Amino acid sequence: MRELEQFRSDVRAWLEAHCPESMREPYRSEADVCWGGRNWKFQSEDQEIWLRCMAEKGWTAPTWPAQYGGGGLDREHAKILKQEMSRIKARPPIYSFGIAMIGPALLKYGSEELKMQHLPPIVRGEIRWVQGYSEPNAGSDLASLQARADDQGDHYIVNGSKIWTSYGEKGDWMFALIRTDSEAPKHQGISLILFDMQTPGISTRPIQLISGKSPFTETFFENTRMEKNQVVGEPNQGWTIAKYLLTHEREMIGETGNLQSGAELLSHIAVKKLGLDNGRLSNPVLRTDIARFEIDEVCHQLTMERARDETKAGASLGPSASMFKYYGTELNKRRYELLMAVGAQDALIWEGADSNEGELARRWLRSKGNSIEGGTSEIQLNIVAKRILGLPG
Repeated sequence: MRELEQFRSDVRAWLEAHCPESMREPYRSEADVCWGGRNWKFQSEDQEIWLRCMAEKGWTAPTWPAQYGGGGLDREHAKILKQEMSRIKARPPIYSFGIAMIGPALLKYGSEELKMQHLPPIVRGEIRWVQGYSEPNAGSDLASLQARADDQGDHYIVNGSKIWTSYGEKGDWMFALIRTDSEAPKHQGISLILFDMQTPGISTRPIQLISGKSPFTETFFENTRMEKNQVVGEPNQGWTIAKYLLTHEREMIGETGNLQSGAELLSHIAVKKLGLDNGRLSNPVLRTDIARFEIDEVCHQLTMERARDETKAGASLGPSASMFKYYGTELNKRRYELLMAVGAQDALIWEGADSNEGELARRWLRSKGNSIEGGTSEIQLNIVAKRILGLPG
């Protein structure tokens, strides 16, 4: 206990010395989120300093082994770090599919060579990863994917496409599910392969959304060379790894329902926008809805923290990731519905500096996609029903 108290004191002092003041403010827009990567342009000197300092400590991935650039912290120490960052409202130094998705899969299934090649650059924010899972005819039924790899000895030649590739045009590397044995049953014969997005034969095309902005692209492979030494785990065993990785993706998406570092409480925003009448919001319905939302938000956050503690103690997150993904996305949609209610007609402004080019309205529309990406809400509810509640099929 004394050692943990000393660690907390050390972390607090380190954060005070190294976290710039501007990195303790709420996000003003998506531009404030740091993604890193080969082509990333920092929005400010402070953003670059904050990422560099955290990466040098390994605290961008605090529980990863130090030999791969991580912080080497156990769950108690990692929780203290998170608490102390939350205390000063520190923004996450980086938002990374590398840390949230492919990194955990590499730690569990990757060869030592793949770990040493890819994990340290992920920790430092040097490579921006994108995900190649869904295809035009393989969404919820992901195992129906048809992107095909033809064996050429020491490499594959790949043809096919992926859809809903988030930030595909900005990514440096992709982790993709590719069919490496077309004769095997559909859940077999699939491999998880890593490759540089600059490889000849890869192209992307943007997908427009109703919000007017979109992170999504289609990705096309035309006689694209993929090296066999970049296969994660054993060839044709990618479905097992894919399911494991999906639990981390769903946990990441579920986090959208939690209290966000660098974000203001909904109640604070409402008070600033609407003011108080005798010490409280005058609209009783809105007041009740905001209070109920913030209670649910805290409960969701605490439940996820408990599950993480259990996971780090040896339990499997498993189907609970579907529960968190479903409820987190529903919370995020509720958040933006309430923000729109607080903003009233001003929240619908679509253009202009006063609305930051319609930032709120665009985010409100974008939040509707949360219940589709990472597995639809219907799929998540089926998993919860069957594998958590034990209901018959």
